[in-house]
Amino acid sequence: MSVNDDLPWIGPALRLICEARTRSIPVLGHCLGGQLIAKALGADVRLHPEKEIGWFPVRARTPFGTLPTEFEAFHWHGESFTLPSGAAHLFENDNSRYQGFVAGNCLALQFHIEMLPGMVETWAEQYADEIATASATVQDLEELTRDLGRRLQRLHEIADVIYDEWIRGLT
Repeated sequence: MSVNDDLPWIGPALRLICEARTRSIPVLGHCLGGQLIAKALGADVRLHPEKEIGWFPVRARTPFGTLPTEFEAFHWHGESFTLPSGAAHLFENDNSRYQGFVAGNCLALQFHIEMLPGMVETWAEQYADEIATASATVQDLEELTRDLGRRLQRLHEIADVIYDEWIRGLT
């Protein structure tokens, strides 16, 4: 689905994000959630030239706590966002220039750091058609699930740093 789809819940979700921002209530979004934040704050969300599905590197544009300059994150998206006015561009990679930003109390990420083993396997099963043909930006089932336990453990360590730094910036 897309934030640009004509779905009955998208308008209210966008208004809720704007209201939360006005009231200084923290808002966190991964992938579609990040795209919702971007759109609510006036940025564009559009089809990306290629889907990005799998484990790909992400770079922090500036030092971000104890986060390594580059880390592996999980991706599953076919659209991407631009930066809203005044947002700080946090993350990028070779596939997508805008992988994350912070705008006041809002943290928007294009990638997934919240993944659990069952999620990766369920998505791969439910959306098998999207990974049927591997490419430079779409990984097959074998690569998506290779060394999954270690990858997820490291991903959760990355998530802890990102969330801690974001929360520290809210106070």
